[in-house]
Amino acid sequence: MPTTERLLEYSGMELSMKHRILIIEDDITIQQQLKNLLTGNGYAAEGVTDFTSVMEQVKAYEPHLILLDIKLPGDDGFAICSQIRAFSDMPVIFVTSSNTDMDELNSIMLGGDAFITKPYNTAILLAKISALLRRAYASDGQEVLTCHDVCLHLEGSFVEHDGQRAELTKNEVKILYYLFSHAGTICSRNDMIDFLWDSRLYVDDNALSVNITRIREKLSGIGVTDFIKTKHRQGYLLS
Repeated sequence: MPTTERLLEYSGMELSMKHRILIIEDDITIQQQLKNLLTGNGYAAEGVTDFTSVMEQVKAYEPHLILLDIKLPGDDGFAICSQIRAFSDMPVIFVTSSNTDMDELNSIMLGGDAFITKPYNTAILLAKISALLRRAYASDGQEVLTCHDVCLHLEGSFVEHDGQRAELTKNEVKILYYLFSHAGTICSRNDMIDFLWDSRLYVDDNALSVNITRIREKLSGIGVTDFIKTKHRQGYLLS
């Protein structure tokens, strides 16, 4: 498996990230949308360009995870998944407009790790990608996200600023992870709640407000104020 660590800068955030994702999707518009979503959230992403040599591109790019459509020119997604499983156990997520029970069953039987139908919810797709990568690739070191001199230590579950640190609960880490990953953009409350539910953290609207208040108090305790802005009727923004 590839181990080269990459550093990506995005909206004032630095994210130490190892993961490359290959998109096997013949709809150029959807492929570009997925690529933009992934690169905007700290992943390296490429799309297959020649469907007569898919396996060659998979082996050349050495992805950590694959997003795979079912209906493709040449070999379909099921055949491609079987070919991948002949030499790799990298996570494969089917992202497809095919939504029958048989399609989902086939994807599982042939070695797929998740099945998401189009149109996909971006928060849920990102959560599944994150969960599968964590499961497949144990981190050798702590993953740290930085935004405006505030450091979020994911493995250690604490936030740090100017030599001071505050411990975080699991919910608080997940909420800050989502905000850091979308630094510079407004995060809607609904998208955040969907993300937390998909991570099996069953947070409702009121609980989200309580957690945001506690996070702000902890940030204030280490000298960070006005870091999480509330945008009326829109959501939250890191600034």
